[in-house]
Amino acid sequence: MGLDSFELFIARRYLRAKRKNAAISLITVISIIGVGAGVMALVIALAINNGFRNNLQESLLGATAHINLVEKVPGEGIENWQPQLAKLREIPGVTEAAGALYGTVILTGPQLTESGVLKGIDVNDPAAMARVREAIKQGEAERIAEREPLPAILLGSKLAERTGMMRNSVVNVINPAGELTPFGPRPLSVRFRVVGIVETGFYDIDANWAFTSLENARRILGMGQVVNAIELRLADIYTAPVVAAEATKLTGESLVAQTWMESNRQILNALRLEKVVTVITISLIQMVAALNIFIVLVMLVREKHRDIALLMSMGAKPAQIRRIFILQGVLIAVVGVVVGLAAGYTLSYLANEYRWISLDAEVYALSYVPFAPRWVDAFWISGVTLMVSFLATLHPAGSAARIPPAEALRYE
Repeated sequence: MGLDSFELFIARRYLRAKRKNAAISLITVISIIGVGAGVMALVIALAINNGFRNNLQESLLGATAHINLVEKVPGEGIENWQPQLAKLREIPGVTEAAGALYGTVILTGPQLTESGVLKGIDVNDPAAMARVREAIKQGEAERIAEREPLPAILLGSKLAERTGMMRNSVVNVINPAGELTPFGPRPLSVRFRVVGIVETGFYDIDANWAFTSLENARRILGMGQVVNAIELRLADIYTAPVVAAEATKLTGESLVAQTWMESNRQILNALRLEKVVTVITISLIQMVAALNIFIVLVMLVREKHRDIALLMSMGAKPAQIRRIFILQGVLIAVVGVVVGLAAGYTLSYLANEYRWISLDAEVYALSYVPFAPRWVDAFWISGVTLMVSFLATLHPAGSAARIPPAEALRYE
């Protein structure tokens, strides 16, 4: 039997052996449960954090631009915007560049009157139209360009439900700023026909946004052949700051670039802070579990005092005795880690698949808590847990290695 297998054999035998002191066995079980609970809680907490972040990227960034170029000083809109699109598309990492027109309007339907955001889309841009088709829940995206007999409009699914403005109904769209007359601003009202319902999966957009063609948007917003935003989409969303700097150089000082990180700074900071707090809080569970392992080994050293002396008198070296008790603590941690990982990933998968935890979509912009566990997290969670547990074994193992055989056997 090799040296390493001898130490592992003794460590496993000590753990499986029946105890004279039942408290040791109980604390051992508690230690395993503690390690497992900490690992499971950390896996689940990180899965929730990743789920919210992924949902933000897939839902919100799937429906909005990664970079918005807007006027530094709001004015009459961005003129000569089409030639700038060709330049912007040449920036490395840019996959799409399109002009858009935004405005706040009031929509009057059969049931309620609601304010919302009207977005004008360039129907001649294949990429922009492809994105509209992806979000269509009912109707046909191509009809968005219709102007006769009534201009066409697409509504967010929640907005349509709340106001009763379903497909083929007529909605009155009012621009409060309207047009300027000698007597001051006069609200501008245009009747639209709802030709489709869109659903992006992000509550704020589905509940507040409406879409039409650029020409139809200009008509209700009272603007000429301009846009008030140039939208860029990227192959890698995390290159947004670099691409934004390049875009600003190309378009000049009249426009300012807003990245998706800046637009969603509050929610991203909240997710980042939640992740840090979660890791710190759950780490306390791991510390308690490590303390239990420390107590188990201290009590075990006292119980096995005679056995340790016998082993040393038969030729076992202090280093071997030390490794026996280190292995015992590590084995407790390994069992806890395996149990915790299995429970954490299983529960995360089931909770996400069957949407166990519901949310108020009006508050959280999501109807359920998303879980997105990452396998890479298992490696660092396991590593940190085993390291903490290893450190907890050093003092008891060192104490065992310092037991003098002659003193221990004198009264036996």
